Amino acid sequence: MTEWSGKHAVAVAHPNIALAKYWGKLAQGTNLPAVPSLSLTLAGMSTRTEVRLDDALEGDRLTLDGHAVEGRPLARVSQLLDLVWAGAGTQSGRRPPAMVVSTNDFPTAGGLASSASAFAALAVAADGALGTEHSVNELSSLARAVSASAGRSLFGGFVELPAGVAGEVRLSARALAPADHWPLRLLVAVTAEGPKAVGSTEGMIHTVATSPYFDAWVAWAPQAFERIRQAVLARDLDALGPAVEQSALAMHATAMASDPGLLYWNGATLDVIHAIRRLQGRGLAAYFTIDAGPHVKVITMADQVDVITAALTRVPGVRRVIATRPGGPARLVTDGLMPDGLMPDGLTPAGERG
Repeated sequence: MTEWSGKHAVAVAHPNIALAKYWGKLAQGTNLPAVPSLSLTLAGMSTRTEVRLDDALEGDRLTLDGHAVEGRPLARVSQLLDLVWAGAGTQSGRRPPAMVVSTNDFPTAGGLASSASAFAALAVAADGALGTEHSVNELSSLARAVSASAGRSLFGGFVELPAGVAGEVRLSARALAPADHWPLRLLVAVTAEGPKAVGSTEGMIHTVATSPYFDAWVAWAPQAFERIRQAVLARDLDALGPAVEQSALAMHATAMASDPGLLYWNGATLDVIHAIRRLQGRGLAAYFTIDAGPHVKVITMADQVDVITAALTRVPGVRRVIATRPGGPARLVTDGLMPDGLMPDGLTPAGERG
């Protein structure tokens, strides 16, 4: 066995859903968001990623959901592995090649933030396998450089990611409140299977270049972020819900106004929105948000989950409803998936050594 072969680590991370949306990047910098965002990390959906080092490999390899993957997804994996290796500042020589095996227990590349959980899990597993011992803030910054939303999935609960500054190199997300701060529930109405036609990165580039609304979005988004931030801290769902809906609609309006327009929704997306409006008319606390994809996420409280789930299930085109709650940080595991918030003996959340 060579120096690195056989060294490996396994990590689990959760996707996050932005309550205050981020859409668009600065022209100068490494994957820097143009506006601040605030997200909720979700238990109930997970990515499990193993990084196994092998000096005998000619290059990195990636298996995603049981299928070998090359091209841009593999290039992004290699990019993050390189960043973790170089970021430690104590490594010398060539980074050892890695076999990366990643599995999602929810739809991949369909607007459910699978890239966020995937690259967060990869950052933690790479750090463990390479022995680079980064802090959680360092891992967040490195993951953010590849997938901005991944920087948020390093943390549990409610997480904020500031807007970038042109030329900035390091930018980490930061925890706003832990998972037990507020027992919200988030229901995901899955309205399609398979990947979306236009990825988020490509969609943002296109929006920045062609949407007449983009400058207005950048000017408006910070005040929406602060409104949502204060509602989270106050645990005020009546204030949070309308602000979250407006942030999502403003983001999509900006993308729709691109040339040609980006339309991530399908017919069922609109039908779910109308169903939520009807529930609100009945006095139920149900508020929607939508990322760059066709699925609708509904924010509510635990005592209203059953009635809202039943209503969503009846909407034509809804394939299934996934129930989630605030989840914990990305973490190392031993075998398989650990129950959310629990650690095997001797292991700690990412970035906490000891």
